Amino acid sequence: MKSEIVSYAAFEYMGKVERRVLGQLVEAVLYEGIAVPVGGLPKEAGTSRNLALQGISAAGEPVEYRLTCTRKWTFDRFRIVRESIIRRSGEEESSARLDLFVEEVLGQVQQGEKLSMLLEELEHTLLHDVQAQMSKAASPCVDVQSSYQEIESRLDGHPYHPCYKSRIGFSLQENALYGPEFRQGLKPVWLAIASSHSEIALLSSVTYRELLEEELGSETEEHFKNVLQQRGLQADDYLFMPVHPWQWEHMIMPVCYRQIADCVIVLLGSGPDVYRAQQSIRSWSNDSVTKKATIKMALHITNTSTKRVLARHTVLNAPLVSDWLLAVTRNDETARRLGVVFLTEFAGITFDYEKLPLLTRSKAYSSIGVIWRQSVDKHLQPGESAIPLNALTYIEADQPLIDPWLQKYGVEAWTRELLNVTVTPIIHMLYAHGLAMESHAQNMVLIHREGKPMRLALKDFHDGLRFSKSHLTEPDACPALHAEPAHHRAMNRHSYMQTEDLSSVRDFVHSAFFFVCLGDLALFFNERYGVEERVFWQMTSEVIERYQGEHPQHAINFERYDLFSETIRIEQLTRRRLWKDADVEPKAVPNPLYHYRRVRGGKA
Repeated sequence: MKSEIVSYAAFEYMGKVERRVLGQLVEAVLYEGIAVPVGGLPKEAGTSRNLALQGISAAGEPVEYRLTCTRKWTFDRFRIVRESIIRRSGEEESSARLDLFVEEVLGQVQQGEKLSMLLEELEHTLLHDVQAQMSKAASPCVDVQSSYQEIESRLDGHPYHPCYKSRIGFSLQENALYGPEFRQGLKPVWLAIASSHSEIALLSSVTYRELLEEELGSETEEHFKNVLQQRGLQADDYLFMPVHPWQWEHMIMPVCYRQIADCVIVLLGSGPDVYRAQQSIRSWSNDSVTKKATIKMALHITNTSTKRVLARHTVLNAPLVSDWLLAVTRNDETARRLGVVFLTEFAGITFDYEKLPLLTRSKAYSSIGVIWRQSVDKHLQPGESAIPLNALTYIEADQPLIDPWLQKYGVEAWTRELLNVTVTPIIHMLYAHGLAMESHAQNMVLIHREGKPMRLALKDFHDGLRFSKSHLTEPDACPALHAEPAHHRAMNRHSYMQTEDLSSVRDFVHSAFFFVCLGDLALFFNERYGVEERVFWQMTSEVIERYQGEHPQHAINFERYDLFSETIRIEQLTRRRLWKDADVEPKAVPNPLYHYRRVRGGKA
C-alpha cells in the first residue's frame, strides 16, 4: 500500500475523489459567499438552476465554471451535482480541475500565501483520499454488524469541509501507516518526562498509580523503571506518557534535543498493547483490550485546517471538566433516565513549556501532551452495541450502512427514535444546566440494541463546552478552569469555553449539533429515502417541544437559549482559510426550526 499511490492504478480513483473535493469546495464557496455566480443562486428551497462562476486563466483569458446547484430547505444549504461541473474557455468545454478552479476563480478574491495554503490542503486531501479509496477497494466491506472500530476506520471524512483529509505533515507513506482507513496495528512511543518539567491532571476518583496499573500493567511499568535505573535515574522523579510516533520523530526529537540529552525527556520504548487510529487521527483506541482507554496525543499535522496539537490548558482542563459533568448530573433524574454517557477524560499529562528557553518554547508549544479517555465499550450493557454517529450517513457501494435497520423498523419510526435519543440529552444539558456541548457527529456515539437507538455517549470535553458562568444553574459547581493563553486566543479566537454572550452559547450547540450533525442527517434522509426536509425538522421540533412541556422549571433557559430563533450563526470554515481569522465573522443562516416556533407565555 505504501507505494501504490505512485502506480497508475491510483488514477482509477483520482477522478471520483477530485469531483468530491471540488464539489465540497464549490458548495462551501457558494454557501459562504466567497464567489457569487452570474445571475445569482436558486432562490427557493427545492429549486435547481444551472450556474456560472467566472474566472480568469493564467493567460488572462475569461473562463467559466458551469454547474447545477439545488438550494435545500435545511439551513439554506446548497447541493452541487458533482458530475455537472464543467470548465468553459471560449468554445471549449472540459471537466473541471481542482487546481485550476482555485487559481482561476478563488484567485480573483484572494492571492498569495493564503491561496497557496488552501490549495496545498486540497491537493493533499485529494491524494490521501485516493490512498484511502484504493485501500477500501482491496478490503472487505463493513456492515452494521461490524465492530465500532472497523466502522470508524471506514468513514470518509467531513461532509462539508473540503479539506477533509489534508493531513499536512504526513508523507504518503506515513499517511498509509497512521491514517485510520488503513487499519494498522500501532504502538505509541512511551516517554518519561521529568516531574519538574511536566504537569498532570486526574479525575478526582483516579490516581496516577491506578492510571499506570490500568494502562501499562505492572510488568511493563517495571520494565520502564528499569530503563530509568540503568541511566541512574529514579522513576519517582518522572511521569510516564505515550506520544505519537510521528510526533516523537518530527517534533519532539528535533525541537527538544537538549531536554533529551539532559534526561528531562527519556525514551522508554513501547508497551504490549496494540492501538488503532480513530477518525480524528490523533486519537487511538486500544485494539488489544477494547475496554481500555483511548489515548489522545498531540500531533503537529494540519487536518481539516486545524493543527492537531494539545495545548497545556486543554490537557489540564480535561479531567476538571469531566469531573464537573459527572457532578452536575449525579443527582439529575432526567440524565439518569436518558442513560446519557460521558466518556470521561480521566487523566492528562502535559509538558510545562514555561521551563523551556523562549525560542524553544514557541516551537514546542502544545507538542507534548496526552489525554486518556474512557472507551465506549466500558459503558455498554449486555445486548448493546455502539456506532459513531457520523456513520449513520455512510454509504458504501451505493448502499447506506444503516439501510437494514431502516428496513426493519421503518424509516420514519427509526428517525423519530434517533432524534429522541440524540436531541434530548443535548438540549437537556443546555436547558437544565446551561452547558452547550460541541456535539458534531464525530463527538457522539449512538448506543443501540440490534439497530434500535437506545442512548447517547458524548466525548471530547477538554475544549468542547461553552457556557456563561453567571448563567449556570449551579455556578458554584463550575471548577476553576485553566484559561486560554493570550497567544492561543490570537491563533484561534473561536477556541474558548467561557463567555457572557448567551447567543454564542446557543450557537455552539446549533452550529455543531443542529447544523452539522442533524443537517447532514436531514439531507441524507431526504436524498436517500425521500423524507421531506420539513418533516425531519418538524420531528426535531417535536422532541424539543416535548422536552419543554415536561420540564417547565427550565423556562427561563428556553428563552435564554432560544433554539427556535429566526437565524443562527455558523463558522465559515472555508472563508477562514482565505482570510485572517480575525477578519472572518460567523455567518447568520436561516434556522429551519424557526418555522415550528410556538407561542409561549404570550410571546411568539
